Amino acid sequence: MTAAWGPVTRIAFTLAVAALAGALAQAVHAPLPWMIGPLLSTAALSIRGAPVRAWPPLREGGQWAIGTALGLYFTPAVLAAMGRLSWALALGVAWALLGGWLFYRFLRWRHDGEPGMHPGAAYFGGAFGGASEMAALAERHGAPVERVAAAHSLRVMLVVVTIPFAFQLSGLHGLDPAPPAVSGVDPQGLALLLAATVAAGALLRWRGAPSPFVLGPLLVAAGLTAAGVHLSALPKWMTNAGQLFIGVSLGTRFTPDFLRAGPRWLASVAMGSMALMGLSAVFGVGLAALTGLHPATMVLGTSPGGIAEMSITAKVLQLGVPMVTAFHVTRYVAVLLLTGPLWRRLQARGA
Repeated sequence: MTAAWGPVTRIAFTLAVAALAGALAQAVHAPLPWMIGPLLSTAALSIRGAPVRAWPPLREGGQWAIGTALGLYFTPAVLAAMGRLSWALALGVAWALLGGWLFYRFLRWRHDGEPGMHPGAAYFGGAFGGASEMAALAERHGAPVERVAAAHSLRVMLVVVTIPFAFQLSGLHGLDPAPPAVSGVDPQGLALLLAATVAAGALLRWRGAPSPFVLGPLLVAAGLTAAGVHLSALPKWMTNAGQLFIGVSLGTRFTPDFLRAGPRWLASVAMGSMALMGLSAVFGVGLAALTGLHPATMVLGTSPGGIAEMSITAKVLQLGVPMVTAFHVTRYVAVLLLTGPLWRRLQARGA
């Protein structure tokens, strides 16, 4: 019966399920309800073969909303503070590279000698990069893309679900508030902000940049805010919709094919991801002691999650949005640029 469903019907069904799950998650006071509710509900349906489907333009719309909302926090005072803490950002990059290497060594230890196991699957699957970018690098180097994609999907889901719930249960929210530069919604200013940020995302996508609808709107909104140009805040329904679209895009990655990556591989990724969250938390607390920032902010900033997911977590929980965003953007760019060359160097040494 579901085989006869067209793409539009599948997308509409998926959004209806996600919206209901988000509303239920909000009713029970779950953290990040409009991301976690849609993520878990669509993942549960998708992995059973239900007719759920994400639509890439909606995912880009969600990324746009998150990127734009985050950019409104980058006031001149925040940028000055970030400049003073550039050494901490560099340490965050170093930890991301080291953490990815540790994850790689763990996966190699667990799976060396398995039939068809390519070492590149462990390396690119363990890197702290974006799923699509690491999968593309894996394909370029002959590693099995499905294992890399499965590793990143599972790691991000575990991080997105575990950290917000842990923070909520421990009362770690609202401890490092950094209000955006503008809080009121101005229709004319919102239209100008929308036009400028969407154009930036479209330009970066045309140029082939990674995550264009996060980084483009983020850079434009941050640039305007830093220059003292305050056009408008985003309505809350826009950021909630952005969380929903991102949650759906994450949840629908868990198709029946996801399980074909192998139960043992997925178990290894889950164990490694939980261990990395713990190590990252220890590193974040130590970095907080050096910087004077709140430990919860640094734990989010150094966690092995994605830019959008961790930054929106900081926004919803009021835990140092600009610094968390800065740590993840810096790490994202560095890992993207360095992962390929470091792998080639590892291969050369192994040869």
